Amino acid sequence: METTFDYIVVGGGSAGSIIANRLSADPAVTLCVVEAGPDDRKFPVKQLVNTPAGTMGLMNHPKYDWMYHFSGQPRLVGRDIFCPRGKVLGGSSAINGTIYIRGNPRDYDAWAAAGNPGWSYEDVLPLFMRHENREAGATPYHGTGGELNVARLRSPQGVSKAFVAAAIERGHAPNDDFNGETQEGFGFFEVNQKRGERMSAARSFLHPVARRANLTILTDTATQRVLLEGKRAVGVEVLRDGQRMQLRARREVVMSAGTIASPQLLMLSGIGPGGHLRQHGIDVAHDLPGVGRNLHDHQDVLLIFQSPMTDLFGWSWKSLPWMLAAPFDFALRRKGPMTSNTVESGGFMKSSPELRDTDLQFIIRPLLTNQLHLRKIPRGHGFSVHVSLLRPESRGQLLLNGPRADIKPRLESNFLACEADVRRLVFGARQVRDIVSAQAISNYLGEELQPGPAAASDEDLARFVHDCVSTTFHPVGTCKMGVDELAVTDPRLRVRGIEGLRVADASIMPSITSGNTNAPTIMIGEKCAEMMRQDARAA
Repeated sequence: METTFDYIVVGGGSAGSIIANRLSADPAVTLCVVEAGPDDRKFPVKQLVNTPAGTMGLMNHPKYDWMYHFSGQPRLVGRDIFCPRGKVLGGSSAINGTIYIRGNPRDYDAWAAAGNPGWSYEDVLPLFMRHENREAGATPYHGTGGELNVARLRSPQGVSKAFVAAAIERGHAPNDDFNGETQEGFGFFEVNQKRGERMSAARSFLHPVARRANLTILTDTATQRVLLEGKRAVGVEVLRDGQRMQLRARREVVMSAGTIASPQLLMLSGIGPGGHLRQHGIDVAHDLPGVGRNLHDHQDVLLIFQSPMTDLFGWSWKSLPWMLAAPFDFALRRKGPMTSNTVESGGFMKSSPELRDTDLQFIIRPLLTNQLHLRKIPRGHGFSVHVSLLRPESRGQLLLNGPRADIKPRLESNFLACEADVRRLVFGARQVRDIVSAQAISNYLGEELQPGPAAASDEDLARFVHDCVSTTFHPVGTCKMGVDELAVTDPRLRVRGIEGLRVADASIMPSITSGNTNAPTIMIGEKCAEMMRQDARAA
């Protein structure tokens, strides 16, 4: 097997897949993608990944999910908080809810204003549109003809429709395009699906070009560290079939391993906060204090309601006929419950009329759920509503637990460190109760299980927030780009102080985008590849 390439991309996920696609389009260069998880083109991974509802069998499964946890903290009553990340070709885009949300335009304007030229909304919108194929058609905000399919859900659940109708009944605006002129309002999310099947980043960008002679895709291959010669990255050390080997890069190494693995691998390579690295016996190649800092996520609470209706996901005698028929409906027509991403509709809202932009996202799930059994089909019927905090003020950090890649790092969330975060989640919980009081959803509404009707006052709901806060599974920021003392990359995503090494994934976000982070991460990969080609031409 060839072991020397022009470019090495660590991680075949949302950003890594499109980087590999774009760079390997030049037949004069060679490129290797290194993915720790299995190939998504093989049985049974292919079937689980391609079936949108199959996410319930992928998430919280150690073969396909890294199954990280935010460590327990006193203000969170010592609870560890589940943080799934995809461990399969396609990364987290292979196990997520397929929601296509870019965020608010001013998210990107804020990045540019913080010293990152080229990252404003005006700059990045053409990148989103370049790789988009929106089935609903082109608009000033949307493109067609790209590799990433953006579609409407084929068989939305009744409770998802009822939730949108209830929100509108309670005075909220309808919105049929959260990526268009405005984000505010309620409606159905567009999804990365095609003919009812998931279109992960790997399926969109890697599978069509996998036979390129200059592209090598290594799966089940775990990167251990970046190889450095002085202050230059020259390759990576990997573990494959139980054997350690070195892959060399003539030009550049790109870390696209995600918000957790990218900073971990940098630190294992001697790039990071010097004192912390020395504690674990790691020689410091470059003291870069921001690696692992600025960790944040969309903090989230879940309100759970029983339902007398049996057309919701859940095991019961009455639901058994349609649950058993669903696989055949999917196999024959690519329709029915198995096309559901289980997070079909919702909306965006301001927690205060004084705000310029929305700061809360609501997502309904057509099943009873909790953070312990998040992706399992439950017994009984009900629905759950996420209240997601779009602009959290709290910041945490990632630290090593040991000097090896197989030792999971410590994720210190620092959730709810800012009282404003608590107040906004309390407001969101009250808004959910208001929406489900509408006539439009009354047929689906049963007993409130969480937090329960006894939690009536703001103090009660604040306790509920502390007791039950989780995340929307959107960790970002641990290798942030910028110009301040904690910036890890510059605006061209080059690791500061190291030649031949970039980071391109959600870890580079200085601040989280207002909504699901998969689409922005793909855009980051698109922009990284564009900058790499520009720099190669200039050189």
